[in-house]
Amino acid sequence: MTSMTASAAPAVEPAPAKAGDLASTMAQIGARARAAARELALASSDEKTTALSLAARRVRERAGEILDANARDLAEAERGELSPALVERLQLDAKRVEAIARGLEEIARLPDPVGRVLARWTRPNGLDIARVAVPLGVIGIIYESRPNVTADAGGLALKAGNAAILRGGSESFHSSRALVAALHDGLRAARLPQAAIELVPTRDREAVGMMLKMSGVIDIIVPRGGASLIERVRRESRIPVIAHLEGICHTYLHEAADPEKARRVAFNAKMRRTSICGATESLLVDRAVAKTLLPPILKDLSAAGCELRGDPEVLAIAPEAVPASEKDRHTEYLDAILAVHVVEGLREAIEHINRYGSHHTDAILTEDMAAGERFLREVDSAIVLVNASTQFADGGEFGMGAEIGISTQRLPPRGPVGAEQLTTYKYLVRGNGQVRP
Repeated sequence: MTSMTASAAPAVEPAPAKAGDLASTMAQIGARARAAARELALASSDEKTTALSLAARRVRERAGEILDANARDLAEAERGELSPALVERLQLDAKRVEAIARGLEEIARLPDPVGRVLARWTRPNGLDIARVAVPLGVIGIIYESRPNVTADAGGLALKAGNAAILRGGSESFHSSRALVAALHDGLRAARLPQAAIELVPTRDREAVGMMLKMSGVIDIIVPRGGASLIERVRRESRIPVIAHLEGICHTYLHEAADPEKARRVAFNAKMRRTSICGATESLLVDRAVAKTLLPPILKDLSAAGCELRGDPEVLAIAPEAVPASEKDRHTEYLDAILAVHVVEGLREAIEHINRYGSHHTDAILTEDMAAGERFLREVDSAIVLVNASTQFADGGEFGMGAEIGISTQRLPPRGPVGAEQLTTYKYLVRGNGQVRP
């Protein structure tokens, strides 16, 4: 391993590319990524760990540059029309930069997902057959706002032996470039190809369309963002998609909920960070306990600045609430707004969640474990919790180091998409001269 001197990210923003120039740029990025993927597939665990560990060190050493770049993004966001929720996702501070570095270190410490023997058996004819995990190849990742996704996505792809082509949101353009510079430092120091992590060097939205048509280069597309982005990717992509849909998450207060536990968890589920996909957007409560359970919970939320939108029974309990519309039942606010509904019981709560939710993350608060188990079994979501905050919907909290997103599709991978989920498999068959009769 050789030591590398940190080099500053380019200070001059690339000029807008013409259509022909952009197509050429994207083709070159794709060719470099494909070559890098072949090399990474054979990289040792030590090489990948070294690259990730050194990238984490460079993030810390480059913290000033990263924060300066983020300040440029924030200044541009103030002149634009970015919502407060997206600004909150975009903003970095010293604590968040340190969290990015720690995330890379946690990914580095994970077991190598490549080469795992998933199953092995011997046939009566003596053939030894093994199903073994291998990298996907080249992953295209399209995301909005959150610059930490740049490090998480690049780090996870590298851990799983994949090359990554990153197309971050235009609003996080400078922040992402500064973070990729730190990742490149780690790759070069570990003698791995810098092209293993490529950032599309333009804000031109046409680059997204080009990525979606690079079926000969990119093996899988992972979109992470709002409904409009996901819909565009699903509509235009010629490449298989791992979809991270919006998080319309529910917390349900069952009639057997512990009042103090429910009060603490419901507040955290909504207000810890309102802008993340695991934030609760709808609070359901059993009619039998609504008048006793809701008042302190809604008082806490209202005092913290949360706007409450409720049905008539909720309005009678919380005069500060405003009437909820049908739209509120299936809206991802990503803000300090909460829809509150009274339900008749467990069955109605499950039906409500399966109808209006996005199959992302949903929780029940109850001391009746039979009710909790039924909720786990019947709620059709990627993540289902009993007596815990929906804000635990995070790959890092699951011990996965980080995540590219939460997949809400039914086909695998489902739930947090970490390094292990960024692999596929092949069959290795060892024989001794067998021929098929």
